[in-house]
Amino acid sequence: MTSTLDRGAATTVVTPRPTPPKAPGRPHGRQGIAGLFRSSNGRKAVMAVTGAMLVLFLIGHMIGNAKLFLGKESFNAYAEWLRTVGEPALPARTLLTLTEIVLAAAVILHMWAAVTLARRAAKARPVKYATKKKSQANGYVVHTMRYGGVIVVLFVVWHLLDLTFGVVNPEGFAATPYDRVVAGFQPSRWWVTAFYVAALVMVGLHLRHGLWSAFQTLGLVGGRNRRLLNAGAAVFSALLILGFLAVPIAVTIGAVK
Repeated sequence: MTSTLDRGAATTVVTPRPTPPKAPGRPHGRQGIAGLFRSSNGRKAVMAVTGAMLVLFLIGHMIGNAKLFLGKESFNAYAEWLRTVGEPALPARTLLTLTEIVLAAAVILHMWAAVTLARRAAKARPVKYATKKKSQANGYVVHTMRYGGVIVVLFVVWHLLDLTFGVVNPEGFAATPYDRVVAGFQPSRWWVTAFYVAALVMVGLHLRHGLWSAFQTLGLVGGRNRRLLNAGAAVFSALLILGFLAVPIAVTIGAVK
């Protein structure tokens, strides 16, 4: 197709350049899994979903630990149920192993999203503000989340070696779960209880900040809701951690033998 361009008495024939065909691509507005993981919003979603999974696990784990106060038989029966749930349709420990794999993946993804988002935020603001204004984002919370996360990871490793595999437990793996718990928190091993207390306090601070951040991301913080949600996150975290601390402290002081 040609077109003419009139310039006074002259007429010029202009041949337009052909438009190159568009490369096939994904429909507008759609992103694959890779795009989700690359975007900041996608990583925040990963943090939210994995964080919710871990909170549900903590609630269930705390309730299971409380069975220790019902006696040795009740606690050992609960531990046996965890290993045999799904039988005879599934081999022993199948559902427990799958749960452990999902939880491990959730922890890894949660940590990855947190670290990469922090690095992305630092790159977006390479120059610090001129005024040193203390805020929750730049104050103790950042240090708690960073170094507290290391303490929590070490705590999980010790917890597994102590009460799950019995490697560092005085009774060893052959003992019943109840006996391992009682032996692990004996008064002579007060340093183990102190480590558990410190680590669980870090978990509580991490949980409280995570809940508050989730409320902010969802746009729920504002007006009267601010104080209510702030208090709710603190109370929920405190109750959950106190539920976990009840077992080691009770054994250490001799309330459970």
